[in-house]
Amino acid sequence: MNDPKNNETQQNGGQGTSEPHQADAYKSATRERPTSSLSQPGAESEIGEPEPFTELENLYTENAGLKDKLLRALADMENLRRRTEREVSDAKSYGATSFAREMLALADNLQRAIDTVPQAERQGLDAKVVSLIEGVELIERDFHSRLARFGVKRLEPLGGRFDPNLHEALFEIPDESKPAGTVAQVIEPGYTIGERVLRPAKVGVTRGGPKA
Repeated sequence: MNDPKNNETQQNGGQGTSEPHQADAYKSATRERPTSSLSQPGAESEIGEPEPFTELENLYTENAGLKDKLLRALADMENLRRRTEREVSDAKSYGATSFAREMLALADNLQRAIDTVPQAERQGLDAKVVSLIEGVELIERDFHSRLARFGVKRLEPLGGRFDPNLHEALFEIPDESKPAGTVAQVIEPGYTIGERVLRPAKVGVTRGGPKA
């Protein structure tokens, strides 16, 4: 016959021994539970993909680099456009520089032909000779007007201030009545094309006068 106390002891003993086993099983399960890969900085997910925030930062960096390259490319294109426009403009303005410089010899010869017969000496000449001289003058004026179409202009320095950028002084003329450095004589006329000097004027300047 079973003892009731013995049966109660066995029941209580059975319950007491089962509780430690349950606690140990919970601790073991807790230690063996894997942590999320996304919680580790710089770690990758189980399928090999980078962490989302790291990937977003990389995209921002790549976007900034591409934007910088784009801005540099646009700046280079703008500089190229301006340089091309300037070169085209210079070609239009100064493309005929060499040809115009060669034509200056013709302008000089026409002027020399006219100067051989001063205006005061034409009164006693034959009418045909006078007509010939006037025809040469007409050709000379027409020639200069055609040069002007290509931006070539004749300098008129006589009586003006000597400018080393436009004139070439060959000699000095003593003259106290005029400020020193005044162009008193033009030996060879000068010309410009656009904003450039095609040929400086060869002149004589005064000295001995008051400073300008």
